[in-house]
Amino acid sequence: MARSSFLADFQKFLMQGNVIDLAVAVIIGGAFGKIVDSLVTDIITPVILNPAMSAAGVNQLENFAPNGIKVGLFLAAVINFVVIAFCIFLLVRAFEKARRRFARQEAIEETAAPVDPVVVSQERLTDAIERLTNTMNR
Repeated sequence: MARSSFLADFQKFLMQGNVIDLAVAVIIGGAFGKIVDSLVTDIITPVILNPAMSAAGVNQLENFAPNGIKVGLFLAAVINFVVIAFCIFLLVRAFEKARRRFARQEAIEETAAPVDPVVVSQERLTDAIERLTNTMNR
């Protein structure tokens, strides 16, 4: 009996929105990491670091290891970090801008004169009486 309760609790835990969102974020983050690795390895490194690597007499960044210290791998990791941090910065900035825009929009809607149903019904009643009066006068 305790085992089925345990499994039911585990299933409930897995089906919570937070766990699903976290799983999706981890999967997308892993895929994004591969994209950034490719960007750094295949585009940024050849364009930016090739002159420095050729001056050091190194063909691949991974092979740049003076005195056995793998400086090339460290540089690649630093570049990966900077690119990922910049992308996250852009994403957070876009979300914050959208959040501020929605907050301004809500504030504008809230500051708009609230419609009082009593006033609206009185205005309609007044309009109806005026139309009736005009009709009777004709």
